[in-house]
Amino acid sequence: MSATAPYAGPSPIRRPVAAAALLAALVSLVFGLLLAGAGPASAHAALTGSDPQDGAVVDTAPKEVTLSFSEAIAVGDDSIRVLDPSGKRADTEAEPRDLSEGGTVRYGVALHSGLPDGTYTVAWQAISADSHPISGAFTFSIGAPSETTVALSSQEAGGGPVGVVYDIARYAAYGGFVLLVGGSAFVLICWRGGASALPMQRLVVRGWLTLTAATLVMLLLRNPYTGSGKFADAFDLAGLQSVLDTKPGAALVSRLLLLGAAALFIAVLFGTYARREDEQERKDLTFGLAVGGGVVAAGIAATWAMSEHASTGIQASIAMPVDVAHLLAVAAWLGGLASLLVALYRTPDIGSAAVRRFSAVAFGSVVVLAATGIYQSWRQVGSWSALTGTRYGQLLIIKVALIAVLLAVAWFSRRWTGRLTDTAVASSGAEIGSSRDEDEDAATEPENTAPAAPDEASDDVAPERAAQLARQRAVLTATKKKRIRDADPERSGLRRSVLAEAAVAVVLLAVTTMLTSTEPGRTEEEAAGGATSASAPAAGGPVNLSMPFDTGGRNGKGTVRIDLDPGRTGSNDLHVWIDGSDGEPMDVPELKLALTLESKDIGPLPVVPNRLAEGHWTASGVQIPMAGDWKIDVTVRTSDIDQVTIDKNAKIG
Repeated sequence: MSATAPYAGPSPIRRPVAAAALLAALVSLVFGLLLAGAGPASAHAALTGSDPQDGAVVDTAPKEVTLSFSEAIAVGDDSIRVLDPSGKRADTEAEPRDLSEGGTVRYGVALHSGLPDGTYTVAWQAISADSHPISGAFTFSIGAPSETTVALSSQEAGGGPVGVVYDIARYAAYGGFVLLVGGSAFVLICWRGGASALPMQRLVVRGWLTLTAATLVMLLLRNPYTGSGKFADAFDLAGLQSVLDTKPGAALVSRLLLLGAAALFIAVLFGTYARREDEQERKDLTFGLAVGGGVVAAGIAATWAMSEHASTGIQASIAMPVDVAHLLAVAAWLGGLASLLVALYRTPDIGSAAVRRFSAVAFGSVVVLAATGIYQSWRQVGSWSALTGTRYGQLLIIKVALIAVLLAVAWFSRRWTGRLTDTAVASSGAEIGSSRDEDEDAATEPENTAPAAPDEASDDVAPERAAQLARQRAVLTATKKKRIRDADPERSGLRRSVLAEAAVAVVLLAVTTMLTSTEPGRTEEEAAGGATSASAPAAGGPVNLSMPFDTGGRNGKGTVRIDLDPGRTGSNDLHVWIDGSDGEPMDVPELKLALTLESKDIGPLPVVPNRLAEGHWTASGVQIPMAGDWKIDVTVRTSDIDQVTIDKNAKIG
């Protein structure tokens, strides 16, 4: 088609409006469906067991209630509350005690003595290591079940209106990051002339504004999001201070500081850099901006990596830099795609060379995404059953399918790119510079009086009129260039395929954001398995052992007797008696015990009992994390140099 061929079809000016409306509607639809169906964010940590167990009926009131979790958590003063049948506090209201040992995460609260019979409610709320709030409740009974007046809120931690706004801010933050980083990279790497294009400037600046606003909202709502769920607590200074002391709070503050540096980067990119005309100076400034901008972009990406899934679980030291690379690749690909769409629809000057450079950048981003995505999938899923049987795995399958669709559409874009030429744009400039059509003259001057060019204008033409004529000519020039450019079938085909890519990318970005707030499949399966083993009822009663020993020294022979009560998972009381060879109680200078569950690689868990009487030692609160065949090692020292360690296996729980 000739560069001057008449244009037929819908107005090219309306197409950007229609495209923008389509994308906006798609974004609203996807985010609305995701937010409506997602509910409160699933967390990385999960309750795996308790003592007493959920629904258990115990004969006597326990001294404390303990809860076990699959991952590390952060707790506060009221993280674990025990309520009696009337709804009053049955615990001492002290901060939960950290009873964690080895790889077991356990917290407990002490109960008042002399609790009456009835049904008690345990309500708990905490923050998992990957920043998401978790909560739950269960009951146990003393003596026999009874009626209870306790009414707990049906709203889960991280839910309600505060949770909805917080989740919207999370989606907006990822979107702003993609536009900020991807748009800047597109200008520096693919189309340096875009630094002077107003639509490109608006895209990047709006990305910065969106990310900054979303980060501020998340910082203010962090306290009510993980606590009360009330908007009024967003401005509670004490609550805000407590947020700043947490890992997510520190990450959000760091992001705001880095966004300050990003603002300086944007000012230089669209100010000094855009005005540079000397090629060598522009090249040097490009290198400096690329290095500085890369550091800032990596720092912003690290604020997610240091506070979400990558920061906890297996191989965290490897997962965090991999997550940073993954986020940067996503931004370069999807943000560059959005920039290309804006450039094709809103600017007349982007050429085929810039489109081909972006094609190379997109290919490199896909390679990085594939490598980092495979590692992340293995780390977060770990098994085929978790891939198909957990929500995280199912979302991951959807994400992979969307990437496949995006690559298929990108293949068509690459075909259009291969046929793209700059003839239309160049011809339009020459055509406009050499002649002016009669219809343009008529449109410029309704009275059929042709306006004079600025250099031909007479002295008596008012400055206001001259400025008006100049603006009209500029509009007509831009309209004609756009009309000629849009008549190029290759460019029109590329625009349609890029628009399709952008539509798929919106859905892909939404699914990716959902993955960051969903409990990984590996953790969900491990938590389910841990809950089954940790909360299994005790198979036996108290453990009683008798173990002879001989340290080899004088008066070094005797017998160790051990009682472990109640002999099940959770808290146990330990009693140790030592009898000499004559059967009388025997004191020794040192006595130590250790428990090891070799089948699960747990332990040794050290126990140092206290001397209660001659030949009698005791220890309370001895934690047994799970049922199994435990090896009990006993070390007895009868003198400064005479010592022996003996062991015996016992079935506990």
